[in-house]
Amino acid sequence: MRKDGYDLKRLFTNTGIVQIFCSLLLVIGIMYVSNYIVYKNSISGIYEKVAQNNNLAVKTMIQSFDDSFRSVNNIIHAIHGLPYSSLESEEDGRIDMAKVYTMQDSISTLVSSVDFIEEVIVFYDDMDLAITSIGTSSLNQLFDKKYKHDLYNENYWRTYVKGKHGFKVMPGQYFKVATDASWQRKKLMVAIAGNKIRISNKNIIILMDETALLKHLNQKMIPGASLIVLDQDRSVVMSTDASTDLSGVMDEVYFNASDEGSLTKEDYQYNFYKSEFNDFVYINKVPYQFQNIDSVISANEMIMISAIISAILLSVLLSIYLNRPVKKIIRQLGGTSRGNDFRKILSGVVKMQMEIDETKQQLKVAESEARRSLFLQAVDEYAYAADPDLQPQSIYSDPVRSKYFAITMVHLDPKDKEQQPMLPVEKIIEVLHQVLQKVSDDVHVFYDKNLHFITLVGMEQPNDRSLLLKRLKGMFAQLEQEELQGYSVWASVSKLYTAELVNYKPAYRSAMNGLLYRAVNESSHVLDVEKIHYGWSLYFPFDRIEKLSNYMANGKLQEAKEIISETLRENANRNVHHHQMGHIAKTMFLYMLRHASVTANADDEMYKLEQRFLHRIDFAHDYLDIEQALIEAAKHIAKHSKQEETNRLNPNFISQYIELHYMENLYLDHIAEIVETSPKYFSSYFKKTFGINYVEYLNKVRLSHAKELLKDSSLSISEIGEKTGYLNSSTFTTTFKKYYGISPSEYRKQNSSE
Repeated sequence: MRKDGYDLKRLFTNTGIVQIFCSLLLVIGIMYVSNYIVYKNSISGIYEKVAQNNNLAVKTMIQSFDDSFRSVNNIIHAIHGLPYSSLESEEDGRIDMAKVYTMQDSISTLVSSVDFIEEVIVFYDDMDLAITSIGTSSLNQLFDKKYKHDLYNENYWRTYVKGKHGFKVMPGQYFKVATDASWQRKKLMVAIAGNKIRISNKNIIILMDETALLKHLNQKMIPGASLIVLDQDRSVVMSTDASTDLSGVMDEVYFNASDEGSLTKEDYQYNFYKSEFNDFVYINKVPYQFQNIDSVISANEMIMISAIISAILLSVLLSIYLNRPVKKIIRQLGGTSRGNDFRKILSGVVKMQMEIDETKQQLKVAESEARRSLFLQAVDEYAYAADPDLQPQSIYSDPVRSKYFAITMVHLDPKDKEQQPMLPVEKIIEVLHQVLQKVSDDVHVFYDKNLHFITLVGMEQPNDRSLLLKRLKGMFAQLEQEELQGYSVWASVSKLYTAELVNYKPAYRSAMNGLLYRAVNESSHVLDVEKIHYGWSLYFPFDRIEKLSNYMANGKLQEAKEIISETLRENANRNVHHHQMGHIAKTMFLYMLRHASVTANADDEMYKLEQRFLHRIDFAHDYLDIEQALIEAAKHIAKHSKQEETNRLNPNFISQYIELHYMENLYLDHIAEIVETSPKYFSSYFKKTFGINYVEYLNKVRLSHAKELLKDSSLSISEIGEKTGYLNSSTFTTTFKKYYGISPSEYRKQNSSE
């Protein structure tokens, strides 16, 4: 007994057949329950749902019938309301054709809006003339030559209108309708106006095309259903069922308060609806139940029983068949073969999937870095190893797959310089990649440095570049408002090149030119390098820059700021290139930096200031950033420019004294006496300190002030010479021409013409 229990336990834990069998049996059980629910719903509920949908469709059709009969009734009343109760002329008793034509036009207008009306016929008791929407005819010819029927001829209608009758719709009958070439058989319904109360002496007959009417109603009912229309006398006007038999049906129906009723008789259910408009009755005849429904139920039950028996047998066979492969799978996943615990398979598969995902991510990063390395190697000015096995392109194909490509340089500038970076570089690369993929599927984005990104965009057609430029402008403007909010985004697009490795270098250089040669007042987010206008109209007034240097030496920060702003904004007005503005700013910075005291560099303070300044200039967004960087540098340098020196023989004192007394007779002996030294020593010291001799320096200071007076004042040449320290106008003119190549009067003319 113990051995039997051990064998049973071993069967459950080692073979795993029962586990697989139970799992399959559970699946079969769920499928059986689901199929049974579907089976029950399909048999018991489908008829009710179909009947409800049919009921809604029939009510819509009935409403369309009422609207159609209402339209016919409105046309009849409108024709009765037309003038001319008699068509005879009051003068001679003849038919007045003007009245006839007027009535014909009115009838044609009324009929044109109803597509199922075949024709409208108007005639008078004492006249043979019949008026229709298309012309006039005698009533006899109309029903003998145009609308021919064995019963409905002229005599029939003449006799009918003599009796008192209400509005009547007669069942559809087949008429022979004359066409241009032959006779056509058409089923027409006839609506004739009532005359119990004579509105006018006109007799009106309306012929309706039954096929067009049914098409107009757009009837959609369940198979086997039909619609029957009874008039106010309970006579059948129209029926979609040719074998309609209503014997005894109307006697048994009871209408409720909503003018609806229902009756089940034999295999059909009759739904009755009474019209509120004309007292017509509409009967919807539908099958009470699907035919042969019992045989369908029995067949379904047999199918389900057979499916269950087959599924159990299949479960046993699959359990035996899958046992050994499952054991092997568990061993491959690092588990033991004892028992087929599917949780071991699941955990092994999950672990394997995680390892695969991690490997894929590593390969993706490695491939991205390899492509970046390939690109940077391709744009490098120097050659790499000649061994092709050492080249990245021996492993990876070209970065772009398309026929052509362009490089887009994208630079981001934080709007708040003090704030820490808001987005990691990886996220920005992802955003740029998604944006550029809207233009091309062949896109690669590489990060350079300092929020500077290089993108390769592949294109199939040369004109795709213009599309790229157009769409990027809108996309980058949108990025500043959404994903890259907090950054200023601008870019340059290179020329178009064929996708060859040798073209990456000129494409890279072309895109870099877009960043370097962009105008400082450029407002567009995207710069087209093909539209760069190269120019060198720089403004760099050496005399003003010399003043800037002196102001820094004397600690006059406000005056220094004015020169900085004036110089940079004048260049901005000239719309110089970005790198030119950078060169101007760096030169001005060096002019200011030379007056920093030696002690300021004790802890590399000036070195750090210079590095920060150069970085800001290289990555400035516009000239206002450059101006702000220069002003902040000037503030820092000004703190270290003033020195407490008791000896007057120092550059600050000498330059300041000359700036304040240049209009006086500053002979070498006089200035040497001021600084308490000999003329010879002072001359040597000045040349060594300032780089030029004393007289040349003095002349430059005097002439810089003279140029301002020539431009901005109306003083004569001699008066300006006296105010700037020259004894006579001849000396002033000679000295001015020596340094500037033109006379003072010519200089004034040139600047006044500008």
